[in-house]
Amino acid sequence: MQTVTSADGTRIAYDRHGEGSPLILLHGTSADRHSFRPLIPRLADEHTLIVPDRRGRGDSEDGSAYSLDREVEDLRALVGAVDGTPSVFGHSFGGLVTLAAAPDLAIERLVLYEPAVLVGDHQNTDLADRLEERFDAGDRRDVLRLFIEEAGGVPDATALPWWPEDAPFDRAETIVRESRAVEDYRLPVDPSIDGPALLLTGERGPEPLRDAIVTVEDRLPDAQLTEFEGVGHMGPESAAHRVGDTVTSFLG
Repeated sequence: MQTVTSADGTRIAYDRHGEGSPLILLHGTSADRHSFRPLIPRLADEHTLIVPDRRGRGDSEDGSAYSLDREVEDLRALVGAVDGTPSVFGHSFGGLVTLAAAPDLAIERLVLYEPAVLVGDHQNTDLADRLEERFDAGDRRDVLRLFIEEAGGVPDATALPWWPEDAPFDRAETIVRESRAVEDYRLPVDPSIDGPALLLTGERGPEPLRDAIVTVEDRLPDAQLTEFEGVGHMGPESAAHRVGDTVTSFLG
């Protein structure tokens, strides 16, 4: 494990795998860097992988104040820590961070798996308020359950094979604040991203994120969209071989 220091002094921990052109992997809200374990072997033969814990979880520190801008600064620090110009793979909230950061960063190519962007009627949500109510009441378990079911499109979180023994209830606070950041973000009409972008979605992914990625495709001048049949929001884990092959082909 290595660390890089972000603009506000927060240390961001990351693992490095493989050899080749640099590729940063940014995980989603309820995850940490270990969520990419199934995908790493599919990419490490061709790429030097930089796989961080985003701030506030795992081995990374947390700052005194949170905002999406802080996450952008963290990605900027990671980009500065690699040799050459990296590509970035962002999953879910990691995809939102990548979208927000890309206009001002030297990034070779973008890969976005169902970035956490809301468009149209999906912007009229009070999920963050309901999550915060549960967090303030001390019900971390219900924070995670509600988030997985509504944001992740899972019918019953308690039926997942790792619930409750391995459920990340300790991430309740970051789930609340990142859900608030998702609701506050508005995708620009012109995101000012000119480089090639690969947009990925699962056939069974959450409807709000599937709708959003079509809008992202419309607004990026050099984007291609791939849908994985029979796959949900956690495609980088559950369909790592298919996702990895598609990403490898795109990155060349």
